[in-house]
Amino acid sequence: MSPRNIVAEAKRKELDILGICDHNSAENAEALIEAAGRLGLCVLPGLEITSQEEVHILALFGELEAALSMQERVYASLPGENSKSVFGQQIIANAEDEVLGFSSKFLAGATTLSLEQVVGFIHVLRGLAVASHVDRMGFGIIGQLGFIPPRLDLDALEISLHMSWDKGRRQFGPGRPLISASDAHFLNEIGQAATEFLLEEGTLDEIKMALKGVKNRKIIH
Repeated sequence: MSPRNIVAEAKRKELDILGICDHNSAENAEALIEAAGRLGLCVLPGLEITSQEEVHILALFGELEAALSMQERVYASLPGENSKSVFGQQIIANAEDEVLGFSSKFLAGATTLSLEQVVGFIHVLRGLAVASHVDRMGFGIIGQLGFIPPRLDLDALEISLHMSWDKGRRQFGPGRPLISASDAHFLNEIGQAATEFLLEEGTLDEIKMALKGVKNRKIIH
């Protein structure tokens, strides 16, 4: 899952926009943006943040600086250090797939940030807050809490590749926009699930409009 391999596989799968959302980190986002630019692909930098309730929230941004600012908040709230013997090395790479260093943070852990704080910080930085894989028990908001807090200002819900669009709409209703994504941890998983949008260009602002269904932007499926 190096930057060049990721974008080459995405190109082969005919994807136009990628979201790079490592667990609790955005340190490899810059490398992926650079590698993707060479192939004409758009990248939304972000993180998959684990709240103190052990719920995964996707944070997607339009600018790298915003993603790195979110990372600062996450790192300040992320206790512990990585155990290389258990989780392996957490590589920081460049666009040429060269290793620049390693993260010592316990990226697999939960932050001390509440769900409300996570979503609030994302919105302060003009990002999108999406509840990850809501159809999964592990680290999904419903699996962890049993419900979606009605006052939690989520922009969308994400279903995994294991749930169809029709079932997702029936189960989670029309209250919030629904998207799907691969949550790929291996190259062959890239593009196994995706969301098709009608946009003028591949930007976060355009996706925000599509989620709201305004100015002819929309989610196709």
